[in-house]
Amino acid sequence: MSELSRIASTGPSAAFFDLDRTLIAGASAFTVGIAAWRADLLPARRLVLDGYRALRFRFAGATDGVTDRARDRILASVVGVRRDDLVALNEDVVPRLLAKVRPEARRLLELHRHAGRATYIVSASPIELVAPLATALAMTGGIGTVAEVVDGMYTGQLEGPLCYGEGKVTAITELARWDGLDLSQCYAYSDAASDLPMLEAVGHPVAVNPDGRLARIARERHWPVVTFRRRTKAVIRRTTAAVGTMGVASAAFASGVHLGRTHLRR
Repeated sequence: MSELSRIASTGPSAAFFDLDRTLIAGASAFTVGIAAWRADLLPARRLVLDGYRALRFRFAGATDGVTDRARDRILASVVGVRRDDLVALNEDVVPRLLAKVRPEARRLLELHRHAGRATYIVSASPIELVAPLATALAMTGGIGTVAEVVDGMYTGQLEGPLCYGEGKVTAITELARWDGLDLSQCYAYSDAASDLPMLEAVGHPVAVNPDGRLARIARERHWPVVTFRRRTKAVIRRTTAAVGTMGVASAAFASGVHLGRTHLRR
């Protein structure tokens, strides 16, 4: 059976892709942070500190209290920053992130498009970054942070809940309601156990280069587990015996943690 036939669409559905260590190799936070530092939007000391915190948050997860404090800290740091200045970073950031997109991920996007399925990045990264990156990848759209802007400047408030854990489910559920998608026919791809709520919300969850906890859960639940390698040309390596034919298998502003949610359609 070909890879294309395995993901043939049987009804209105979509494929949702986490960003960091799923669509791209590594963490987008550092790419955004370095660009912000070069544009004098971020001090060097803050770049190092926030980079460390982003990694700790990404790989260790966070309790609600830690998540809330991180959200408040990042939002406070962008108060008074002009939205145009953040958008201007994309000239440097988007090409660098495109270079980090895994070849296997590009192949999966192509297969889902051929199957007539919508494709989305689902990241708590700013919509100002997620939307143009999704467009550059010819995806349907991006789901990411919407921070409040008044008179062209960020106010330090969000226009929606934190898109982390259950927040991603809220976002894709809302999208499904508006677009008539059947989540039981949808796919979700992620490397992190923090995305378990999103993976559990769809009919076809796939663990990509999973962390330890997600790898264990995927084995227990007989979910597909795939390995994307930076230079390999192989699209899929299954590490679960019970996959059958169920199918083939994000950066916060100023190099901070992942925030918020919305979607922008092309």
